[in-house]
Amino acid sequence: MFHTILVAVDRTDVSQAAFEVALALAQIFTANLILLNVLSPDDEARPNIPVMIGQLPGATGLSRSMTTMYTELWQSYCDRELAWLRSLAEKAAATGVDTTFHQSLGDSGPMICKFAQDLQVDLTVVGRRDYSPLDELILGSVSNYVLHHAPCSVLMVR
Repeated sequence: MFHTILVAVDRTDVSQAAFEVALALAQIFTANLILLNVLSPDDEARPNIPVMIGQLPGATGLSRSMTTMYTELWQSYCDRELAWLRSLAEKAAATGVDTTFHQSLGDSGPMICKFAQDLQVDLTVVGRRDYSPLDELILGSVSNYVLHHAPCSVLMVR
């Protein structure tokens, strides 16, 4: 039924639950598992630094040392997240599931849907935070976006 499963992961508890569900399904269906970590400028876990330094208004006024410091902080964050993603892939592979992983920068919802389409996945698994309807309206919801725009079946894990 499912040959390729994409799971979007970050460091939240609900994302960890989504990973566990996706891994269990991959084992049951002998499916390939693809882990995707999208580094989003809106991510609460990222360092509080400008992401696209050269595109900020007035960025030309930043000193070279400040630009270098921001760039190093961002690179450190990316490296740390990639190491964590690799550890999840190793955990999945240790269960016998064929696993690959990707890290990308962008808006999470559209990026997840783009990967699902480009990689022709059969199922996308995402975690769902319990936002109130008002928070979801104001903040948006990655899981809601994926549910309405993904080119495949979507499983939301609470």
